[in-house]
Amino acid sequence: MNTKLYIPLRWKFLMILTLCTGLTLLFVLLGRLFVSYVIVHPPYNLPFKWMINHIGSKPLSLVTAIAFFLFLYIIATRPITRYAKDISAVLQDMADGQLNASAKVKYADELGTIATRINSLSGQIDSYLQEINHGLNEIAQGHFDYDISVRENHELGKIADSINFMSAQLNHSIQEERNAEKTKNDLITGVSHDLRTPLTSILGFLEIIDKDRYKDEVELRYYMNIAYDKALSLKKLIDDLFEYTRINNGMPLHLHPLDMSDFLGQLADEFVPSLERAGMTIQIHAPEQPLQIRADGDQLVRAYENLLSNAIKYGSKGKYIDIYIQETEDRQISVQICNYGDPIPKRDLPFIFDRFYRVEQSRSKETGGTGLGLAITKSIIEVHGGRISVNSDSNQTVFETRFPSVSSN
Repeated sequence: MNTKLYIPLRWKFLMILTLCTGLTLLFVLLGRLFVSYVIVHPPYNLPFKWMINHIGSKPLSLVTAIAFFLFLYIIATRPITRYAKDISAVLQDMADGQLNASAKVKYADELGTIATRINSLSGQIDSYLQEINHGLNEIAQGHFDYDISVRENHELGKIADSINFMSAQLNHSIQEERNAEKTKNDLITGVSHDLRTPLTSILGFLEIIDKDRYKDEVELRYYMNIAYDKALSLKKLIDDLFEYTRINNGMPLHLHPLDMSDFLGQLADEFVPSLERAGMTIQIHAPEQPLQIRADGDQLVRAYENLLSNAIKYGSKGKYIDIYIQETEDRQISVQICNYGDPIPKRDLPFIFDRFYRVEQSRSKETGGTGLGLAITKSIIEVHGGRISVNSDSNQTVFETRFPSVSSN
């Protein structure tokens, strides 16, 4: 607790002026008495007589009084000016980078207040810098989720906020790199597994043929047909894998306005032979006015081919497929492809768009599935700025895609 009496500088200077004036008057009075005493005692009176005769007593008294006053004023104000210089030196140290410098609080006046504020500022800056430095050390050690406290309306707070943002971005980049590495490893593992199975079968049947371990030409053709089918499956897997990697590595898009009603109507016509073989029909429900999105039709057709192929393969029990095209309240073009076959188990719905994921392994293999079709579909939809979802219950299975409407751009 500061017990010093607070005396403003103006009062201190007024006291100094008053004291110096009083001492000067006293000095002049005593000087006059001294001169009046010495002037009558030769030979000590010779210098005084000469100055009085040549300068005059009044000018001599005035010059002496001024000189004595200035001497007293300089001596009396020296502690204040020296204190001001000490404070200035502390500020210079802070300007030179010694932000933890502190000033000694000597007096309870404006200069003492300045020194106190400097010490407070120095302490706050030094404390916050230590906090920021600690945060940087944590980030340097790999703790990218460490957040430095951000002080509002503080310039260092802006630096802390920038560091936090940089840390978050760096953490995001590292996570993306790790995810990319994991995705690559998972892709290699999945590809290796799915390539090995048909390749093993092909080699096995070719070995039987090569070593003439077949009974007759009928059995030979049977083994050759199996090897041929496996080779076709292998080719389809490689084609799908190439398509998937091409899409995810950033395929070029040629975007143009595309009317989804016309687009899906033409695509449905191409599926007429497949629909007839499955005993199914497609019903398109769309408004009369065009519903346009910006898309690359050559690329987008692959996504909807996959969805319609799956609807025919796994929804043939329902005998028809409904396609609903509409514009939502948030200016999105929604396309729902509904089939009425067996439902997708709930446990499989979260993974339906994952690479190499098959809802029913045996059924997928029998129908020639590679496990990449829906993953390719999802990638094509997303590179167009859309999104895809699926819902399935005992009544129907619905794949829905949504794209921004051209009218909302």
